[in-house]
Amino acid sequence: MTAPNILLLLTDQMQGRVLDDGHPCHTPNFDRLMARGVRFPKAYTPNAVCSPARASLMTGLLPHSHGVLEVIHCVDADQCNLRTEFPHWAQRLVAAGYHTGYFGKWHVERSEDLSRFGWQVNGSSTSPRFGQHKDQVGAASKPATWSLRGTNDHPEGYEKSLLYGVTDMPPQQRGMGITTDLALQFLQNEAANGAEAAAPWCCFVSVTEPHDPFVTGTEAFAGYSVDDVELPPNATNDLHNQPGLYRKAARTWQGMTQRQKQEAAVCYWASITEIDAQYGRLIDFLQTSGQFDNTIVVLTSDHGELLGAHGMYCKNVSGFEEVYNIPMVVSGPGIEPGVNSAARVGLHDLCPTLLELADAAPMDVPDSASFVPALRDAAGGAGPFTRGFAEYHGGRYRLTQRVIWDGPWKLCWNGFDSDELYNLDDDPYEMNNRIGDDTVDEHLRRLMRYAWRVVRDNQIWGLLNSQYPILRLAPYGPDLP
Repeated sequence: MTAPNILLLLTDQMQGRVLDDGHPCHTPNFDRLMARGVRFPKAYTPNAVCSPARASLMTGLLPHSHGVLEVIHCVDADQCNLRTEFPHWAQRLVAAGYHTGYFGKWHVERSEDLSRFGWQVNGSSTSPRFGQHKDQVGAASKPATWSLRGTNDHPEGYEKSLLYGVTDMPPQQRGMGITTDLALQFLQNEAANGAEAAAPWCCFVSVTEPHDPFVTGTEAFAGYSVDDVELPPNATNDLHNQPGLYRKAARTWQGMTQRQKQEAAVCYWASITEIDAQYGRLIDFLQTSGQFDNTIVVLTSDHGELLGAHGMYCKNVSGFEEVYNIPMVVSGPGIEPGVNSAARVGLHDLCPTLLELADAAPMDVPDSASFVPALRDAAGGAGPFTRGFAEYHGGRYRLTQRVIWDGPWKLCWNGFDSDELYNLDDDPYEMNNRIGDDTVDEHLRRLMRYAWRVVRDNQIWGLLNSQYPILRLAPYGPDLP
């Protein structure tokens, strides 16, 4: 049997819930992928920011294992370096005979030498290939003009930076268009080789959108009505029973009007609609070139975006679902069509999953597991995939957080403030912190037992050595019976 091709479509900071039925975000091409494959509404990222999450995707490891604990451009050169003794899944694909190409945002480590990690064609956003195409489409010479702009204005003394905006520069001349063009060229070259090319291919496409600032073109913005936007129930949450750090972070947006929040939401959704159209070009080409039926297509994101939930934007601070819940759709040969899976799977679990689908050599790491069984379950059952574990190590400020899911229950084990316990079935917008509620103590205990098991199995040394009296900051300790 011919090994399947792999097209991995990665967005940056895209909420998983934009793919929900009835969501106002327009994504016709992503809908096509969901109809063809399995969507995981409970998928999560192992970390709340770009570099650690992307390194986890490449290695199948949690951040404490691969060493990239926060965004690499915000720390000194001797910090948060990727441990290169661990293999990447693209290297395994090359060893199995694949031809590989990477296009767009990298942000995994500093060298930008993608060939070290299994990517034979380098079209990353810092590569000469990317820069040359940017010049060709005129993006380097034409300044954008704005018909709408919203800024981050507080607290006093910080710069007024762009939060959202509408530009006359079309997506073809922005990063998403340039990235998609380069990926399309790769696919065209592979198709031109035809049957003579014995090697299957893997094409990784990584755009920087819809990351803040939420920038969209006039055409996509016009497809929405700002007046019709309904803000989520937690947009006005006062965070009274939640960590003080969250209230402190929310000061930045306290002056926003409802209209501004609606504009920000539309700019974000319209940016996703533009991504959908760009990625749709790749899907269309696979269909017209006859490659679609033998291609695994994955749609996912490195992490999510608060988008006004709990009065905040961006990510980093908070363990809320808007940040940790990510889109995850996998379609292709041998994968059930049109399934909404109850399985809770992580971005890092894609690493062993793709290797199994490609029949390549596996990577034996304790941090992740292949979810191929869930891709072949027409009933969409959760099976063994009911739990999740994520870790956050701070960014610019040192703090620590672990997020643990078990069924509907979710614990944010916070090293900087009070902990959080939510039942996502009863409280999907996370406004009722149940920590300290004795009636649900059994769930808290179960979540902490699982958390300590992950800590032991993955040898998270800092937490394993937190028996020191003043550092006993967990709700229950590692020896909990």
